[in-house]
Amino acid sequence: MNMLRKTVCTIALGAVCMTPMMSTTVFAATAASEQQAAASLINQLNGLQSLTANFEQTTKVHNTKAVKNKGLTAQHMNQTFKGVMKVERPGKFYWEITSPVKQTIVSSGKLVWIYDPDLQQAVRQSLDDQVANTPALLLSGNTNQIMSSYKVTQPDKAKTYYTLIPKNKESAFQSLTISFSAKNKPSLMVLQDSLGQTTYVKFNNVKVNSTIPASTFNFVPPKGTDIIDQ
Repeated sequence: MNMLRKTVCTIALGAVCMTPMMSTTVFAATAASEQQAAASLINQLNGLQSLTANFEQTTKVHNTKAVKNKGLTAQHMNQTFKGVMKVERPGKFYWEITSPVKQTIVSSGKLVWIYDPDLQQAVRQSLDDQVANTPALLLSGNTNQIMSSYKVTQPDKAKTYYTLIPKNKESAFQSLTISFSAKNKPSLMVLQDSLGQTTYVKFNNVKVNSTIPASTFNFVPPKGTDIIDQ
């Protein structure tokens, strides 16, 4: 898997963040307690049995030196990717990047497939606890795991956006902010990683609780695909 595709995959499965502006309001007088924030977020997620949306994902690099030290070049920075997301609880997830590169990430609830059609390569891995707690699966996951996996804050009790900080110090990201618009529809995810990268995932054409064909989450590698088990 080349570096650009690896970067895209990492973002989809784990590298998302919160904006500095949001983080500075956590201690406002109207902020919810951690327990209240978690309960409010769980209430939002419990209203989502299935979800489809188009997305636009942009990564901004604030610490260029740190990123370059990891072997990334300018082509991996400040990229914008577009695609389609489909989720169904519990644990089913479909994430297809359509431009500027093509990549599909599919979870059946037991396995995760990462497919690069241009490379004719598919990576297969178990949906273990580490993968299950990543941001890309937050919308389709078990809400009972939220309190144990994240510290949840709600900077303003009157507004439906939440900042999640992983309790696992080895998490791929440092913080995740998710915002909902009307009718429990997620509108924005913002993630920050240890390299100083901030990833914004904007959702549009969001449809909640519509029927998604079961075949969507059952990935079958095309003939001739090189399969890599991890």
